[in-house]
Amino acid sequence: MKILITHSYFLRFDPKQWSLQQPYAPLGAMYAASVLRKINCDVNFHDTMFAEKADEVIEPLNKLKPDWFIIYDDGFNYLTKMCLTNMRDAAFEMIQLAKKNGCKVAVSSSDSTDHSEEYLNRGADVVFLGEAEETIQELITLDKQGQNWQHIKGIASKVDKNVVCNARRLVIKNLDEIPFPAWDLIDVLQYKQRWLQSSGYFSINMGTTRGCPYKCNWCAKPIYGNRYNSRSVENVVEELSRLKTLYQFDHVWFCDDIFGLKQGWVKSFADLLEKEHLSFKFKIQSRVDLLLEDKQIADLARAGCSNVWVGAESGSQKILDAMDKGTQVEQIYEATRLLKKNGIQPAFFIQFG
Repeated sequence: MKILITHSYFLRFDPKQWSLQQPYAPLGAMYAASVLRKINCDVNFHDTMFAEKADEVIEPLNKLKPDWFIIYDDGFNYLTKMCLTNMRDAAFEMIQLAKKNGCKVAVSSSDSTDHSEEYLNRGADVVFLGEAEETIQELITLDKQGQNWQHIKGIASKVDKNVVCNARRLVIKNLDEIPFPAWDLIDVLQYKQRWLQSSGYFSINMGTTRGCPYKCNWCAKPIYGNRYNSRSVENVVEELSRLKTLYQFDHVWFCDDIFGLKQGWVKSFADLLEKEHLSFKFKIQSRVDLLLEDKQIADLARAGCSNVWVGAESGSQKILDAMDKGTQVEQIYEATRLLKKNGIQPAFFIQFG
């Protein structure tokens, strides 16, 4: 089974991000590639990160003649999850080009999960609903065997011209079972060169958890839902060691919605990094109330954390309560003070309107 994987994040379609030139690899698509390799598929990759337009996919489609064309967006990167309409249009165009080439087409993204009918009407054969590593393996395995796959959990498809959304699949609890992302399929050197030219260092992205258990009432969670599962410290450090050897990164963005929520995880992480003599700087996303627990901030500093983004959202307790945020304005002040005391730069997400 020959498969061409891509994603629909075009860096130059977002002028602000294009000017920054701080590109992060499409982790979602790289995870999809690694699980498809696990079932012995011939996996090829078309990276749209630096592409100028959607029709650049024509060349690999013509060259490879894949059985399946899969658009698999990064559910970890909040920039991807916000889905600019020009990127949605690019996804639609790539779907149509792949169909003209005779491919079957599958899509996995926050936007397609929320708007599966639109993607199916544009020509997609299947939309993965939510977390898709297990679903994609089952679908491709059945298709390789010539069996019908439209009944499987975790997909939307058209049956007799009607859109049918099947039941959701249970989330993956043991994240250590998922193979590491297929970094070898992208041009890491191009990412590295752009970072070095724009910023003077090379940053990579990594996810250590999936989901968020909090219930802020403005938040949408189409991929991972209202849950939280974590990789083991050992699994994360093993991948970091490999990537450090291969690509000599300087910095990591841990792109979890909330980093280190599991009790004792950050301390164990700092301990193992010290034991393995693995040193780098990193940034995370967290909550002010979580940061104030135990010695969380001190352990983050010990591990190499240089920047923490928190969802401050507002300086008004009335607004925080209306959001069901579950935090106090005083906690924002205290977490900020402690971060600065430990040499970590605080940064706030703030909502207006």
